[in-house]
Amino acid sequence: MQKATIPLKKNIYSLLKYFGFFLVASNFMSSCAPTFSELQSARTIEKGKLEITPSYSSVDYEGDSIQDHYGIQTAIGIGGRADFRVRFEQISVEGTEELDVSVLGFGPKIEILEGKTAVYFPVGFAFGDDIRTSKSWQFHPTFLATIPISNNFEINPSGKFLIPLNQDDSDILVAFNLGLGISSNLQKYAIRPEIGFLINPGEDGYYKHFSVGLSVSP
Repeated sequence: MQKATIPLKKNIYSLLKYFGFFLVASNFMSSCAPTFSELQSARTIEKGKLEITPSYSSVDYEGDSIQDHYGIQTAIGIGGRADFRVRFEQISVEGTEELDVSVLGFGPKIEILEGKTAVYFPVGFAFGDDIRTSKSWQFHPTFLATIPISNNFEINPSGKFLIPLNQDDSDILVAFNLGLGISSNLQKYAIRPEIGFLINPGEDGYYKHFSVGLSVSP
């Protein structure tokens, strides 16, 4: 009986094709960063009031640009020095033109010292092409501070943990952000430039973002 054989060229081509796909997928998984900007102060919104913040972020990994974020964050005051926030971002990953990734997060924010410090407890998930949404849920407990310099200028440092909720053996990441609030009336609107860093304490390397947002209280 004659043995069935696979032509050598076809076999090599198949291996190279598979290996190339593996490299692209591995590169994407290692270079894609979660949303880690803040673009907000430690102040909460008055009960029944609304704040809307459209934003743009550019993210790099140790100097190499990897993705852009286009987002909008909405906050509504719920009373008791607290508000509830919802944030949506569309992520464009460089080198993957056909990839469609979106992120949705939401949670309460509570002032500790009025106008100066707050905690924020959002959860969120990613969805889109080839995204396993059930495996993407994260919890981002955040500490926010505001240092008022004048009626028109403030400094907003913050820090957070990025904790995976549905992933086995996943590392907890840490992010630090430093933002500004610039306005002629910070109660009505604020331009929010920001820089931030995301690290895995157990590994070398870091992600960095430059962002700008515009907070408006109608």
